Amino acid sequence: MELTGAQALIKSLESQGVEVIFGLPGGAILPVYDPIIDSSIRHVLVRHEQGAGHAAEGYAQVTGRPGVAMVTSGPAATNIVTPLANAYMDSTPLVVVTGQVARGSIGTDAFQEVDTTGVTAGVTKHNWLVTDPERIVQVVAEAFHVATTGRPGPVLIDFPKDVANARLTWHEPSPVDLPGYRPAGPPDPASIAEAADLVLSARRPVCYVGGGVVKSGASVALAELVELTGIPVTTTLMARGAFPDSHPLSLGMPGMHGTYAAVTAMQRADLLLALGSRFDDRVTGRVDAFAPGARVVHVDVDRAEIGKVRRADVAVVADCRLALEALVAELRRRAREQPDALEPGRLAAWVEQLAGFKERFPLTYDEAAEGGSRAAGSLKPQQVIEELRDATPEDTILVSGVGQHQMWASQFWRFEHPRTWVNSGGLGTMGFAVPAAIGAKVGRPDRMVWAVDGDGCFQMTAQELVTASAERIPVKIAILNNAYLGMVRQWQQMFYEERYSEVYLSPDLPDYVGWAEAMGCVGLRVATPEEVRPAIEKANDVEDRPVVIDFRIDSMEQVFPMVPAGSSNDEIVVHPSQRALLEQDRR
Repeated sequence: MELTGAQALIKSLESQGVEVIFGLPGGAILPVYDPIIDSSIRHVLVRHEQGAGHAAEGYAQVTGRPGVAMVTSGPAATNIVTPLANAYMDSTPLVVVTGQVARGSIGTDAFQEVDTTGVTAGVTKHNWLVTDPERIVQVVAEAFHVATTGRPGPVLIDFPKDVANARLTWHEPSPVDLPGYRPAGPPDPASIAEAADLVLSARRPVCYVGGGVVKSGASVALAELVELTGIPVTTTLMARGAFPDSHPLSLGMPGMHGTYAAVTAMQRADLLLALGSRFDDRVTGRVDAFAPGARVVHVDVDRAEIGKVRRADVAVVADCRLALEALVAELRRRAREQPDALEPGRLAAWVEQLAGFKERFPLTYDEAAEGGSRAAGSLKPQQVIEELRDATPEDTILVSGVGQHQMWASQFWRFEHPRTWVNSGGLGTMGFAVPAAIGAKVGRPDRMVWAVDGDGCFQMTAQELVTASAERIPVKIAILNNAYLGMVRQWQQMFYEERYSEVYLSPDLPDYVGWAEAMGCVGLRVATPEEVRPAIEKANDVEDRPVVIDFRIDSMEQVFPMVPAGSSNDEIVVHPSQRALLEQDRR
């Protein structure tokens, strides 16, 4: 069967099981858009190429399948660099196809030419410039293999226009064999045995759970380990939902804005089971003061992460699910041989101490003052999150932008299931929420999808709500509108003597309700606590279009707890109402 290069590309994507492409056409990629008309693949037309990439990320994070985006050359390719970098940091599988000028024009500064493979080399697992039409089918197979195996991540295929127009005979791809690319295999039994030794000897262990547990589908295996051993669990920003927040051994999120119990447990632990986590600076604080008395078992599919920040006493280079299943099997074998090896009471004092931390230093906030000014914003953002949480199904997918609202969402939502939390962790990309929510809803149309966004973030990518309206993708957006770049303002308040340089936005410019309605959405505004629940319930009832709610929140609210940048986690700053108790404990 003879096909054009463009037809071969689309047929190859179909063969990989691609259901949807997020994209925006242009000159160099135009030949590839023609066969999409006859394809089974759904195309979602975004309004900006950055939106295509973030939507593909949202799709990938909730489904576990690679998200696919397609844009043209030049500025379109550079516009999608941010989502590529975001996906690279957060280990999200993406396959991005970019148009390129004809092979004979490459290097001549042709119209809309960019060295796309050069630009994206540092933010992709690998990229390909297709110069031989006969290689199209194989390159697509290789791209999906690289994106989804080992540590997941983004890849890019740069596709010249004349290659798209060339003709070739269709053929099935050969088995993928890439010299030098060898994803981690099964866990080493000797390493698993050493890890089991440390687990059995520890008296203050903590599971430090990272996003790798979600990526590998290891939540069931993690639950089995916890039930077997009684080890308490912290879940990082990228791992929220990997272990249910309702479980008595859940300590919540660690790190700069983590719970006091999670942060302090890791500081006092004698063993860290680091599972698919990379000792990020937002978790460790000052590295030389992080978990000073803890030995480390580090499980990661990426060998490069082992020892990068913290030396591991035992390294297990393997997929988290396989490693956890092997560790559980080894511990059960030991328990059969020595019935008291996992005696439940051995960690009782530790668990009781951590339960005391949770009881004395819970997440908290000051309630809104009665009769607060509508103009100033009398709503507390934490209350909005709690009301939203309580008014939606347990399996609701929550998406966030980046900043204070992201931290409040992670803190005050209750995550019970994996792949129900979508956010930008490593890169911290403002503007992520709206397009990512669209991608999440496309990937899981059966789920309710809410995005919690800040007013600063919303203004960066709100145009994608036109996409959602046109495509009938009924996402729901809660804007926590404090009229500031809130996290920057908080740092200026705490560390720059309240010198607020270039952080004020405006509560009324733009008019978010009017803007939402202009984009085909339902627009609502909430200014008082009594209005919160009715507005959420009204939004939940809308199923045929997007909804945007402008929540006018307290402009000076801060995120607590907080570990100041560059400080030890022992210097955690709790909510003002808890500081006297903390000082008392420290004495």
